[in-house]
Amino acid sequence: MLRMSKMTDYGIVLMTELARADGDTRTTRELAARTRVPLPSVSKVLKSLLQAGLVVSHRGANGGYGLARPPPELSLAELVAALEGPVALTECGTHTTAAGAPCGLEPICQVRSHWRLINNAIQEALGRLTLADLVAPAPRVPERLVGLGTPPAGAGAVTPPSVSVTGVRS
Repeated sequence: MLRMSKMTDYGIVLMTELARADGDTRTTRELAARTRVPLPSVSKVLKSLLQAGLVVSHRGANGGYGLARPPPELSLAELVAALEGPVALTECGTHTTAAGAPCGLEPICQVRSHWRLINNAIQEALGRLTLADLVAPAPRVPERLVGLGTPPAGAGAVTPPSVSVTGVRS
């Protein structure tokens, strides 16, 4: 199964909470309370987001964290890259193995170019989705994602058959 780390998931949750703050700052304690992300994790994730330039910190009585840019200017690709590193489903997607050497199968691999296409498609999809999109109600499908195989709202949506009290499908 392909899965983001828990810290990346937390980071996205924290960033959406900051986006909902509408320009106000939030302390780590406020973010932990509002999102129910454990306080040590909030601190760790915010440190990474601060280093990546996605959030800013303000000191003082009204201090806390805020977004470095408006939500429509922060892509999901940036958030994931800041917390996970480059998006790649396979080692050849990063062009080297974890040890830093090229993959030993690279000279004979028949699917490497296909994995690059897949990685690029995922990177493109993450790049099209913004923090503003994540804060919007879920049914909204951003127009720029329609070309990625996501049906626009109301178009081609499959609704499950309803089941009556007697258990008969309509």
